[in-house]
Amino acid sequence: MSLAMDSDDELTGSRAAQTLTDDLAFLNSLHEQVLTEGGNADLVEVLAALVAACREPGNGENGSRADEIVASLDTETTARLTRAVTVHLHLTNLAEERQRSRSLRVEDGEFTGGVDAGGVGDAIEEVADAFDVRDRLARMRIHPVLTAHPTEARRRAVTSALLRIAAQLDRYDDPLNGSAEKAVARRRLLEDIDILQRTSTLRSTQPEPRDEVKTVLTVFDQTLFRAVPRLYRSVEAALPQAEPGRADAGVPAFVRFGSWVGGDRDGNPHVTSAVTREAMSQQADQALAQLHTTVQRVARTMTMDSMWTRPSDELLASLAIDAVALPEEFARFAKDSPDEPHRQKMLVIGARVAATRAQRADLTYHEPADMLADLRLVQASLIAAGDERTARGELQHLIWLVETFGFHLAELEVRQHSAVHEAALTELIGQLGDVPDAAQAATDPVYLDRLATQGWPRSVSPTSERTAEVLDTIRVMAWLQQRWGATCCGRYIISFTRSAADLTAVRALARLAVGDRPLRLDVVPLFETGADLANAPTILRSWAEQESTRAWLAAQQQSAGERSVEVMVGYSDSAKDVGPASATLTLDRAERELVQWAREADIRLTLFHGRGGSLGRGGGPLHRAILAQPSGSVDGRFKVTEQGEVIFARYADVMIAQRHLERLTSAVLLSEAPGRATAREEAGDRYAALARTIDVQSRGCYRALVDSDGFADLIAAISPLDEIGELRMGSRPARRSGASRGRSLDDLRAIPWVFSWAQTRVNLPGWYGLGSGLSAVGDLPLLREAYARWPLFTSMIDVAEMSLAKTDRPLAAQYLSLGNRPDLSAQILTEYDLARRLVLDVLGQNELLERKPHLHTAITLRMPYVDALSHLQLRALRMLRTPHDPRNGSRPDEQAWSQILLLTVNGAAAGLQNTG
Repeated sequence: MSLAMDSDDELTGSRAAQTLTDDLAFLNSLHEQVLTEGGNADLVEVLAALVAACREPGNGENGSRADEIVASLDTETTARLTRAVTVHLHLTNLAEERQRSRSLRVEDGEFTGGVDAGGVGDAIEEVADAFDVRDRLARMRIHPVLTAHPTEARRRAVTSALLRIAAQLDRYDDPLNGSAEKAVARRRLLEDIDILQRTSTLRSTQPEPRDEVKTVLTVFDQTLFRAVPRLYRSVEAALPQAEPGRADAGVPAFVRFGSWVGGDRDGNPHVTSAVTREAMSQQADQALAQLHTTVQRVARTMTMDSMWTRPSDELLASLAIDAVALPEEFARFAKDSPDEPHRQKMLVIGARVAATRAQRADLTYHEPADMLADLRLVQASLIAAGDERTARGELQHLIWLVETFGFHLAELEVRQHSAVHEAALTELIGQLGDVPDAAQAATDPVYLDRLATQGWPRSVSPTSERTAEVLDTIRVMAWLQQRWGATCCGRYIISFTRSAADLTAVRALARLAVGDRPLRLDVVPLFETGADLANAPTILRSWAEQESTRAWLAAQQQSAGERSVEVMVGYSDSAKDVGPASATLTLDRAERELVQWAREADIRLTLFHGRGGSLGRGGGPLHRAILAQPSGSVDGRFKVTEQGEVIFARYADVMIAQRHLERLTSAVLLSEAPGRATAREEAGDRYAALARTIDVQSRGCYRALVDSDGFADLIAAISPLDEIGELRMGSRPARRSGASRGRSLDDLRAIPWVFSWAQTRVNLPGWYGLGSGLSAVGDLPLLREAYARWPLFTSMIDVAEMSLAKTDRPLAAQYLSLGNRPDLSAQILTEYDLARRLVLDVLGQNELLERKPHLHTAITLRMPYVDALSHLQLRALRMLRTPHDPRNGSRPDEQAWSQILLLTVNGAAAGLQNTG
């Protein structure tokens, strides 16, 4: 279970906890056997002693028994111990994920039923009287975007070993298997746990974007192609008067997937136009391979002969054309499937998909719509012949797959920083000769709009490699659209959008790159900092006035019947900029203003939520976050980033992936339910003054800390911040400038910022400033009332509670002491104490997570082991941050301790899960 999940089902939780405990006991016994057989019996004893010490009261205090045990270990034993603890945490995660999947299969536990738990049937029942559900589904769009943001610390080799262990656990637990089969499964479990224990958890080489593409593609291959049709079936079954698999329930394919993997070049010099082209080629190859396999499978089942299932005249006419278009293949199909016209047509479709994959021009499908037309021809013929079951069965699954994934699998989105465009334009405009100040012109939206609409006055060429790459990226987008269709790669996201010029700049560059040639270019502003979020409506009004923008919107109106704009809001950098509480309230205010702007401009707005997996980057229960969104900001459309460990937590298992998508579906349906929308807006108005107080006070508290002299040095001294890059989690540098080290928080990305604080057990990005904000309100009954009635405030407090629960004050104090800044340490710990006390007061609890037993269990299972890693990491940091060993005065072995530090970082990431 990801620690971002939550539940209220305590009874089921006790049953699930017992099964989970049994699984863990079994896995731990096998792990101990592997360690003993491998000559590490001493390690089993040391691990047991350290974990027992970490369960003692005050274990995190300096000088505790846990500290004494760790201080007595040599480097070799420390490294071996760290590895063993990490394996234990991986096995714990596996057992918990398995329990989630098991609960879903038996329709048990927190992941089924109930509106607030994300039950689709309950959601449809609630909204059925308010609006036409089928019409709402037809307009719905749920759009997860998978990113390569480096928050998944596991190597693929580790993930593969865990998948093998999970498969053997299923085999061992299968009640239909006898003792011999169980013995085989147990042997295989020991073998794979042995391999896992001996596999290095650290990557030896830096991943390239191509490696990241392969990693993300496995999610589609192993999970999503099966989970998506299951989602649509579950929605179909929940509709009134539905008869799944026979009657047309009117469930459209309302899910689309996006990807930044191979397209996101913001601060990543390794993502080039060549990488983007290759990424889409890999995606298309996999999509077509999956579709071909599915077509072949469905075709094998269509053995109905024409006497019992008469083909339509349209189908017969289509087959006559196929007979001359591909004579050799069709002759073989007719011979192998005589008097089976529906099967013959499916085999023809399969041959054309294979030809599309092989880029055989004479038989290729030019776009997915052509393939859909053939599939619907078969479906219509079956329906006319009275065979509703076959028409609405697996064939419908195939139609849903084509509608959802097309030939490109996921829309590849391009992202670049606004400063890169500005520099490129300054370079190019400087060559024109008639512009006195090229840098000023590069930020003038009117001048850039003229370049976009009228063209460049004369030919210019890039003089730098970076500018050439900007233009080549746009050219690759045009080429990909020509090859795989306009929807494969048409969105261009501008990080740190600060003005209308930042948006117009992309069209000016596109005009130079491709001239008048066809190009779908949907410019998406990304507002990230507090100031940019506040200015977003003003920026958009100015942008909408530009001629190039008006022409783009008019073209949308003509083709789609409406003008639509996508706006991305960033949770990560806004929280890093103003603190978690102020960022939550700033985002809410900005979204309300964006909704108002869209209404005034007669534009259909889609908000794209740039959320991370960690609680300090917008993480937490996603369906509850949707229900807390301002009215009008969802309106049937929800787009969100999914990254790192969150991708694997939500999409690595078919059942879990299906359930996650169901929760999103139900939340999007419920978001505009009249009763909920009205209550949400009334609460927002009622508690507006409370929100302003929290916003101002929490922001002031947060900025006072991060603006303190030496604060950037503090986080580098107390955490593995500078060493995180050596984990080689992703191809993107930790800093936008590409520097491996430094003391600039502005240059530091949000992910390593959050990752580092999680390692220190301070977890500061998830709660700092909230205590001061709540204290400034000074009215506990009002705060409790707001928690009960205002979903946004409820979500904010719940996320803070989870974040505080993963903070360990004694260990945090030890980490903070490494910075030799007692003033800043006291400031941080005082705010922690205040936030914890007031959150508990608002919740009316004595302890954190009292009412979230599943989360409490998840954290309790891991904490002694995570605490052990923290003690080991603290010693490694002390050895590396001091010039001599405090025990004997000798210089420490920096290479050995650096390796140990990285091992502890990797292990703690496994235990804390949503680290970045």
